[in-house]
Formats: sequence, C-alpha cells, structure tokens
Amino acid sequence: MAPLKPIFCATHPRACSTAFERVFMTRKDLACVHEPFGDAFYYGPERMSVRYEKDEETRKASGFNNSTYKSIFDQIEEGSEGKRTFIKDITYYLLPPDQQPAKIAPSLDSKKRGIGTETVVNGVNGSSHKPPFPYPTEGEPGNPTIVPQSLLEKFHFTFLIRDPHSSIPSYYRCCIPPLDKMTGFYEFYPSEAGYDELRRFFDYTREAGLVGNQIAGGSRENVNGSPDKPEICMIDADELLDDPEGVLRVYCKSVGLEFSHDMLNWDNEEDHARAKAAFEKWKGFHEDAIDSKDLKPRAHKKAAKTEAEWDAEWKEKYGEKAAKVIRDTVDANMADYHYLKQFVLKKA
Repeated sequence: MAPLKPIFCATHPRACSTAFERVFMTRKDLACVHEPFGDAFYYGPERMSVRYEKDEETRKASGFNNSTYKSIFDQIEEGSEGKRTFIKDITYYLLPPDQQPAKIAPSLDSKKRGIGTETVVNGVNGSSHKPPFPYPTEGEPGNPTIVPQSLLEKFHFTFLIRDPHSSIPSYYRCCIPPLDKMTGFYEFYPSEAGYDELRRFFDYTREAGLVGNQIAGGSRENVNGSPDKPEICMIDADELLDDPEGVLRVYCKSVGLEFSHDMLNWDNEEDHARAKAAFEKWKGFHEDAIDSKDLKPRAHKKAAKTEAEWDAEWKEKYGEKAAKVIRDTVDANMADYHYLKQFVLKKA
C-alpha cells in the first residue's frame, strides 16, 4: 500500500483555519506546518505581493527574504521527521495576484533558461516598487498556480471556507489600529480576500484529477470518476464551529486519519508551546487560536442578519468609509463563496 500523501488544507484568510489547525497539532503522528508559503509570497526573491515592495528593511527583518518556493517545499519535506505532514495555508500565496497569468516560480522551473532568481529580483520590470512577478518563465496550461502540477500531485488537498460577512471584516480589523502594529499589515487589500484564488484552484484540482468527484461523507452511488482519487473534502467554518466532532469525523475519514476526542482539547503545556512557536511569525492574526484551550460547539449558532444589519454593524465598528470598503469586498466574493459551499462535506 502506498504511503498516505501529506495533507494540504487550502483556505483564505480569517476562515477559522488556525483553530482548525490546532486540532491536528495535538496529534503526535503528524508534522504540522503553519502557513509556510507566505514567506515566499511576501518577503522572498520570488515574492508576488507588493505589500512590502517599498520596505526592504521589513523583508530582511522577517528572516524570510531569501525564502524561495523551492526552499519552502524542501523544508517541509525535511522537517517531517518521517511523519505524515499536515499543511494549512492561504491559497493565494500560490497564485499570482489580480488574476495575472500564472508562471512557474523560477526555483521550481525544471527548464533551465540561464535566468536565476537573482536576475529576476534585480530586473524588477524597470521599477524598484514592483515585485519580481511576473517571472521570466512559462506557465502550465490550465494550472493557475506558480507550482508545477507534478509537485502538486504529491499532496492530498482539502479546503476550508467561511462566509465573507465574517471573514472580510475580521481581516480588515487586522489591518487597522491597534492590531496593525502587531500584524505589520497597515493597509487592507481587497485583493487578499482569497475567494477567487481558492475557487480557481479548487476547480483546477478537479480538472487535473488531484481530487475526484465524490464529496466527502456523501453517498457513493452514481459517482462518476475514478474511485482512487481523493474525495472533495471541503469544510464550512460555521458548520465546524457548530459541530466540531461531526465535521472532524468526516474529515478524518476522508484523509485517512483516525478521529479521536483528544484532538478537540489542547489545554496542556506541550500543545500550547507548540502552537505559540508555530504562530509566532504571523503576530496579531492568531491570538485567539493561541489562547484557546479546545474546540467545542459554540453555545449559540450564528444568528442570521439582514444585509442592512451587517452594514450597520460594520459602520458602528469601523466607520462609514470602512463599512463601504467591507461591503464592496463582501459583495465581490459572495458568488465564489456560494459556489464553493456547494461542495461542503456531508455529515452523517
């Protein structure tokens, strides 16, 4: 029997993904890797984000200014210590911003062109304020990422989503005072909502056969496609928060793990230390997850709100101008969220 592939949970910002990740950090049979590809996306010589393009000092201070996509993949493999790996990361770290055509990251490009990453960095399209992307490489037909399909095929992909009405204002809050001083994100980028990239990547995984057509927990009758491909395993954060055990039982079965109630509690010194060390590099984003002790059903399901009630809440918290930015960003991402929600796993 072939060894089980590393699990890669692909998500967007503020999807309760770090709380979800803490569940798997309790397991001694897994090597958990927390959001590794942001290092290359924001700080490294193959960076695609403009967030720190004018701030070389911050890029250097991060300690990741030399991180390439290849070096991160290599570190993941080397750090597994023979265990199965569980990666949780933001999907848009692997896709060019603003729907730009994808080109394979130079460090992962198997075609030698005589152009190294250093050349890419120094030749920043005639401006010191543009990131090294687009790269002087080619993309793969149909592949929206900067990672070759041959490498993506080595992972078992799962997905996590959350209603934009909750995730977008949560992300906005991380980009304004007082949290911005902790996060280092001093401006909210609507382009970092992440739903468009997650939808396009999800569709690609199906088209490329990285996942099959069967939805996790669903009936296996009348299923088209190869039964040996991973199931579509997608979680909606609200369902996770309402019924952690029910969702996790289906998820674990789908990815080939044995569920244990112990996964839902991490109130011990060892687990807290592991989480604090893992989340240290993204300060300000994960304080709630760091301080948490367990994952139990929330006392009350999220109350339904009208759009007017959402608008009023955002206006009260962040002001009229910010509320409009949040509203526009939520509206721009709802179609992608509803599309992905069709594929959420089925509980027994």
